[in-house]
Amino acid sequence: MGTPHHHHHNGVIGRLRSVLRPHSHDAADSIDPALEGSAEGIRTLKISLIVLLLTAVTQLAVVLVSGSVALLADTVHNAADALTAVPLWVAFAIGRRARTRRYTYGYGRAEDLAGLFIVAVIALSAVVAGYESVRRLVDQQPVSNVGVVVVAGLIGFAGNEIVAGFRIRVGRRIGSAALVADGLHARTDGITSLAVVAGAIGVLAGHPLADPIVGLLITVAILGVLRGAARDIYRRMMDAVDPHLVDAAEASLRSVPGVRDVDDLRLRWIGHRIRAETDLAVDGRLTLADAHRIAHEAQHRLLHDLPGLSDATVHVSPAAGDGLGAHETVAHHGLPAARAGTAPSR
Repeated sequence: MGTPHHHHHNGVIGRLRSVLRPHSHDAADSIDPALEGSAEGIRTLKISLIVLLLTAVTQLAVVLVSGSVALLADTVHNAADALTAVPLWVAFAIGRRARTRRYTYGYGRAEDLAGLFIVAVIALSAVVAGYESVRRLVDQQPVSNVGVVVVAGLIGFAGNEIVAGFRIRVGRRIGSAALVADGLHARTDGITSLAVVAGAIGVLAGHPLADPIVGLLITVAILGVLRGAARDIYRRMMDAVDPHLVDAAEASLRSVPGVRDVDDLRLRWIGHRIRAETDLAVDGRLTLADAHRIAHEAQHRLLHDLPGLSDATVHVSPAAGDGLGAHETVAHHGLPAARAGTAPSR
């Protein structure tokens, strides 16, 4: 069953929506959640870019007052890093395109490619922070305009942390690993700005080495963020899903009347939406119409019970002992019995 049916029944808001917008199983009467998620992702990137640009402008004003070249460099760095949202913005836009005969699953993977770029930028940030910290340890230089440095650092931290929390929260809600990674990238910039504050305070306290030492600690923190972001993007590229999602999907399928067993179940993320493929064992004496009804109900329940699911393909096969010899024609291809069942019901 490949025709997507989309549902929104989460909490009080979901129930209100079901009253204001009648429940429908007609794809033409529903808004594609994948498109809704892309639109929300783009909206998040727009808002966060505005916040980051305002942060950079405010920092630049502080730079003009202080005349600090170091702060100017940090401001330019933050502004440049904010532009990593652009490829992700493009990826969300590309992901909204309709699937084609060449890209039969659509363009959702563009998000994961953007995620790889963001992970590379986080890695570069760690390298630059580490290099600068070591250089300042070897070639110590006095920190001037310490008060101004503290103000600029706090501004940078506040702006980046607001954006980080926003991107991560929305990314997790719509299921976009790339948007979460971009939020983590903003968080690394915020941590770096906070390090500037900590180093400046250390200098004020009479410890000139505090600045590069804190820089090294921040490098370690960025590497920790990098590890988490790289792990999430790697798992998406390798079609990994949370095992709890598999458990929930299996429980949903087994609750369908007429389903004897779940012979096979596979889930994969494509962008910020999930696709499911499953093989169900049913009574081999059922008519084709009855088997189709069970398959349709199984798809229906999956779409209700599995958050983020956009489509489910359901195969039905005779239960063991009900269809002896039914799979012999494809057995030599190495397919398990469940994969050799009836054609997908649509």
